[in-house]
Amino acid sequence: MPTRSSKAHDFATIARSVAEQAIGEKFDGSPLDDPNSGKNPAAVALGKLGGAKGGKARAEALSPEQRTDIARLAAVARWKKNAKY
Repeated sequence: MPTRSSKAHDFATIARSVAEQAIGEKFDGSPLDDPNSGKNPAAVALGKLGGAKGGKARAEALSPEQRTDIARLAAVARWKKNAKY
């Protein structure tokens, strides 16, 4: 998988990538690269399961006081450069 620094950052390249993703294949007719190639299929499936329910399940498990504390810390971190927890 390419890193951010290896991708071209010009508008034409990005537009081409978006168009290819929209049509589901490259402009030369070849299929798009599989983003899951080289990954363990079982690990990908587990990641999708956990990611889909993770945030909601965590929010339901927390008490209102705990959610308030987490939100307060997040606000401090957003509004202060060197937040002290």
